[in-house]
Amino acid sequence: MLSVAEAETIILNLATPFDAEQDIKTIPLSEATGRILAAPIVGKLDFPYWDNSAMDGYAVRYADVKDCSPQQTVTLEVVAEISAGREPTVEIKAGQTARIFTGAMLPPGADTIVIQENTIRRNNRVEILNAPQPQEFVRHQGAFYRAGTPMLEPGVTIGAADIAVLATAQCTDLSVYRRPRVAILSTGDELITPDRPLKPGQIVDSNQYALASFVESNGGIPVSLGIVPDRPAALKQAIAEAIESADMVLSTGGVSVGDYDYVDRILAELGGELHIRSVAVKPGKPLTVAKFPNSCLYFGIPGNPVSALVSCWRFVRPALLKLSGLTENYRPTFIKARCRDRLSSGGTRETYLWGKLLAIDEEYEFSLAGGSHSSGNLINLAQTNALAVIPVGQKSIAPDEVVRVMRLD
Repeated sequence: MLSVAEAETIILNLATPFDAEQDIKTIPLSEATGRILAAPIVGKLDFPYWDNSAMDGYAVRYADVKDCSPQQTVTLEVVAEISAGREPTVEIKAGQTARIFTGAMLPPGADTIVIQENTIRRNNRVEILNAPQPQEFVRHQGAFYRAGTPMLEPGVTIGAADIAVLATAQCTDLSVYRRPRVAILSTGDELITPDRPLKPGQIVDSNQYALASFVESNGGIPVSLGIVPDRPAALKQAIAEAIESADMVLSTGGVSVGDYDYVDRILAELGGELHIRSVAVKPGKPLTVAKFPNSCLYFGIPGNPVSALVSCWRFVRPALLKLSGLTENYRPTFIKARCRDRLSSGGTRETYLWGKLLAIDEEYEFSLAGGSHSSGNLINLAQTNALAVIPVGQKSIAPDEVVRVMRLD
């Protein structure tokens, strides 16, 4: 068996990112949330677009007010009122000022803002009570961003803050990587869909739904191929179709050492190069990873529902994100947390125990999910947001000790 670290390295080396020319599409800004940027963004506008006021007050010439104080105030003539969205029509000359509001353009001649709290207004004249600093409360054109310089680099996921930046720069159409297509199939004669009556010996296929949700939440397009019976010919045909139609394939079941586990042999027959067959991890030891000549990356993961999801969180997700064009932060995030419960392991494999990560008094705590931690028990997996990691060679972690935790959110 490979170690978890070895398996992760192999998988990430196999995950070839999308091509920045062939695998891109142009979409409107309104559809860009969560997409991965494929081309650099260079704005054509300065930001701020022009000199403007950061406060409500009066636009003045600093030379007119630099010596004023409560003992020696200065009175100026108010010659205009400028609100946000209006272009000034006057030039401020010596002895003059303009009433100005937050965000409004600075009128020609003015170079400083006196906030209204430091003034007394009397009709068309205003008394300045304190000298401001030179250029105080003026947001200068281009102070935050200069047109023609890089704004966003490719390979990043576009979030709400990025959307605001792009809208401000009037970037209404963006080049993004296409979403990867991920084919999902479940193997096993015992499986049925959730809408069918359950007969003795049968199992409802939850993996098809869980993995489709997993793929979609990580930016992919799930292509559900349904349940394939444990017959080599049918399985070979389904896998061949999946490989031809998708960028990645996730199959559950059929990768262990049972009499009906045909997947590894079929992958080799179809021209796949097998790089991983098992990993020293619990749950999820049976893990098959293969690469095909058309660049399709195949993951054969265990059929037990907990093993399937842990395999996806630990191994598939980084590959899917890297394939999608993400240039950084595609590896899992690990943090330190204090245990609330005793954690146990056999010690021979890197063990992942599911539960909840909580922020308590400026530190993290990990609470183990109640009930059995069997790979077949998906019930206590609900609302899980973290996996505690017990390294190889260690059999337990006591309550109040620190544990390494993999975040799932």
